[in-house]
Amino acid sequence: MSQKPKPSHGLAACPGCAEPLDSGDRFCGACGYDLSAVPAAGIGPDRPTVAIGTPVNWPDAPPREPGSLSTMTQHPGDLPGTDSGGHDLPADGTAPAPAATGDFELAAPDPRAAVRVDDPVPAPGAAPAPVSAQGQAQQAPAPVSAQGQAQQAPAPGSAPAPAPGAAHGDGLCVACRAGRVDTDGYCENCGHAQPRERDHMERELGGVAAVSDRGLRHHRNEDAFAVSATTLPDGSPATLAVVCDGVSSATRPDEASAAAAEAAGAALCAALPRGTHPQQAMHEAIVAASEAVNSLAEKAADGEPHRNAPACTIVGSVVADGLLVVGWIGDSRAYWVPDDRTAPAARLTEDDSWAAQMVAAGLMNEAEAYADERAHAITGWLGADAYELDPHTVAFKPDRSGVVVVCTDGLWNYAEGPEDMARVVPADAADRPLHGARVLVGHALDGGGHDNITVALVPFAVPPQGAGSA
Repeated sequence: MSQKPKPSHGLAACPGCAEPLDSGDRFCGACGYDLSAVPAAGIGPDRPTVAIGTPVNWPDAPPREPGSLSTMTQHPGDLPGTDSGGHDLPADGTAPAPAATGDFELAAPDPRAAVRVDDPVPAPGAAPAPVSAQGQAQQAPAPVSAQGQAQQAPAPGSAPAPAPGAAHGDGLCVACRAGRVDTDGYCENCGHAQPRERDHMERELGGVAAVSDRGLRHHRNEDAFAVSATTLPDGSPATLAVVCDGVSSATRPDEASAAAAEAAGAALCAALPRGTHPQQAMHEAIVAASEAVNSLAEKAADGEPHRNAPACTIVGSVVADGLLVVGWIGDSRAYWVPDDRTAPAARLTEDDSWAAQMVAAGLMNEAEAYADERAHAITGWLGADAYELDPHTVAFKPDRSGVVVVCTDGLWNYAEGPEDMARVVPADAADRPLHGARVLVGHALDGGGHDNITVALVPFAVPPQGAGSA
């Protein structure tokens, strides 16, 4: 549904009875709920980097100019250490005992009143030139917006994407394997309609991989992703993944997700080789993605963007020089799954959603909130009619190797808790990320495939003791 005006109390509906609220309401007109009693909960500024062990020698973040959307970042050595589960390290530096839960202690989301509804489903060297990949191109590393399975990614400004069927490499019909596919997407020989280029997309590049699938219930795939590998100024590697989920109730959600993924991937690939701190680079990549989505909005007669402008969520991860950075807006998620499955897994993001808002306010537990039909109403998104741009970023320095799962709700609805996600991630996912991503998409399809499904796997390796640089 389209965006609602932002009430001063920060809620679109009464927490007690779900009655719609107006901007100046102090009490619910239906049940009398005292709106001033709702606890203020907010993620606020980006959570600063937490460090373990030797600080990473990143350059100081440049000062923020007045009115700038760039966020300040802190040198990781300025903060106390934690383990990969977000818990304080003992004074002697020994590894702490596993915690009872694998969740990082993230701040609760800011309860913004504006709400959009994505499709609700049942809860159970140098920076390479930006390239919009139309699928599984096997060329040099580049930020790639997954938009199909063509065998070659066109350079910026090149011809439009190939017609359906041409995405399968040789342009032959996938049914009869004899006829050519016409520009209308049908076989000239047998008349069989060809799969659209975005129905299923795969990409593996520089040790990071992603898979996206239309699912079993949707008529098109409105997800997109970007994966890439680049290098830092000192020559060390950096890998990144961005996953975007188009808001189905908005116009042209598939275009929004594709534009956001491409813009964010390109921004990260340009910033990291320049020495930009990864957390700042992530923040500015989300800003770039927002601007790309905003540019898709049509203008109304009064010059304002239409309320139902193209919109999407975004989540991204960067692994660089011992740091794990995550950034997001919306309800797409990132999970941490250690290679040693006796250690706790963790969810690294907190949803911008109605359900998360209810849990943060102490009005429902997670099981109750996510069972509600309003659970997937999102309170944060990229789009011209979003109330405000509030990117969330967080950085960690895990003390063990593992893999970051970056995904849309088409996957996490079938593996919601960190322990659930850890159970379905293959044990060799860090060594075979494309295989692991395929397994996860298959898990969601086996569970019903109610939504588009997109997942990227970003391995994180901790060097063996004694293997550090001098």
